[in-house]
Amino acid sequence: MNAPVSGPNTWTIAAARDALRRGEITAVDLTMSCLTAMDAGDGLNAFVHKTPEIALDQARAADARLGAGDAPAMCGIPLGIKDLFCTKGVLSQAGSNILKGFKPEYESTVTSRLFAAGAVMLGKLNMDEFAMGSSNETSCYGNAVNPWKVDVRLLTPGGSSGGSASAVAADLCLAATGTDTGGSIRQPAAFTGIVGIKPTYGRVSRWGIVAFASSLDQAGPMTKTVRDAAIMLGTMAGHDPLDSTSADIAVPDFEAALTGDIRGQVIGIPREYRMDGMPEEIEALWQQGIAMMKDAGAEIRDISLPHTKYALPAYYVIAPAEASSNLARYDGVRFGHRATLAQGDGITEMYEKTRAEGFGPEVQRRVMVGTYVLSAGFYDAYYNRARRVRALIKRDFDTVFAQGVDAILTPATPSSAFGLGEMSNADPIEMYLNDVFTVTVNLAGLPGIAVPIGLDRKGLPLGLQLIGRPWEEAGLLNHAHVLERAAGFVAKADKWW
Repeated sequence: MNAPVSGPNTWTIAAARDALRRGEITAVDLTMSCLTAMDAGDGLNAFVHKTPEIALDQARAADARLGAGDAPAMCGIPLGIKDLFCTKGVLSQAGSNILKGFKPEYESTVTSRLFAAGAVMLGKLNMDEFAMGSSNETSCYGNAVNPWKVDVRLLTPGGSSGGSASAVAADLCLAATGTDTGGSIRQPAAFTGIVGIKPTYGRVSRWGIVAFASSLDQAGPMTKTVRDAAIMLGTMAGHDPLDSTSADIAVPDFEAALTGDIRGQVIGIPREYRMDGMPEEIEALWQQGIAMMKDAGAEIRDISLPHTKYALPAYYVIAPAEASSNLARYDGVRFGHRATLAQGDGITEMYEKTRAEGFGPEVQRRVMVGTYVLSAGFYDAYYNRARRVRALIKRDFDTVFAQGVDAILTPATPSSAFGLGEMSNADPIEMYLNDVFTVTVNLAGLPGIAVPIGLDRKGLPLGLQLIGRPWEEAGLLNHAHVLERAAGFVAKADKWW
């Protein structure tokens, strides 16, 4: 594979890996290219904590490994790290004022594995506060901006991994880490024209990632191509004894699985994903994707996932319930922000003032909802009922896969990227509807990937989602690879910033 002739910061992981191994560029030079691009892209507000000194130290160490012939696939690759991942000695605030100034004394398992493989950290990336949001507008750093633009409007890069999506799409880094609780990798990827995969729950360790909803959260890569996603996921994945939900299952060679051959594979098309009022452009894109998979030799089969319509309300009971428990630890006592107290204030006032000052409105809303549905009078009426619905949703997928379906093709989002501010002041339910195609994957613990397919009439990216069998990310990535090749999406955002 020949490296592109454009600036190194625009390269894919695969192209950079090959160029580094052939000695055509050094990791330091590759890193400097990204650091320069980061500074030029400050208007996107994607990077909120830059770490150039760390990056250059890691790049020099990567060059030494490359020179010695000890070069894993990610060696020397400059990455952005979502602010949700704890990074030793580097600010890790989860986009929240309540963690202002927090510098962990430990490293998340994901970043530890990436750094052990020689990857380079350029800095920490913007995100919705505690990953709660679909537009990156709840961040304490202010919103990230989508590098794609329509007229004079600034667009959302999606959320919660909006900073990651914006940075990758704008070529500020070669790839980035993201997390996905209800679509927070796949929706921003679709909004910015990149690839984002949410692995099977338990495939990638959650240790050292600030928790939102523990039974739903899963980390994954956000990259420029499906091949890059396969390379990066191979480094991130694996059993971790520090995480009790981490599965002790061997990690296959995901890149080797990209054969491009899906002849005889069965692709399911769920009728329940044809929502009332779905834009014609999304339906047309879906039909294009179906035709692409059929042309590649796959069998297309209509399927039913009957409990899909209950997924969004079930998710917005379960996720806030788990969040209210996880966020109870932020009280001003042990770490993070502590409010200034008036004379006579006691511990109750400290809790109240600290949490009121530290948590933004969306986090407060979800904590209140979660506390409510877990309370004695409503636990069975809401939380337990939502858990039962979740089990039914998972059973729907199990039934379909047992009938021979290999992957499921759906839209990734109900629209292209919307303008910043357009939904943030509206009914919160309008914002929550952005997750309508993605939350089922988290509720069922399945792998899902968003792939850019084309542009809408405004010239903005649109993506499709593939949902795979549990633990079969290799096959899912191959399906995505076929879709990516057939679509031939190469459009890039103009560098207006």
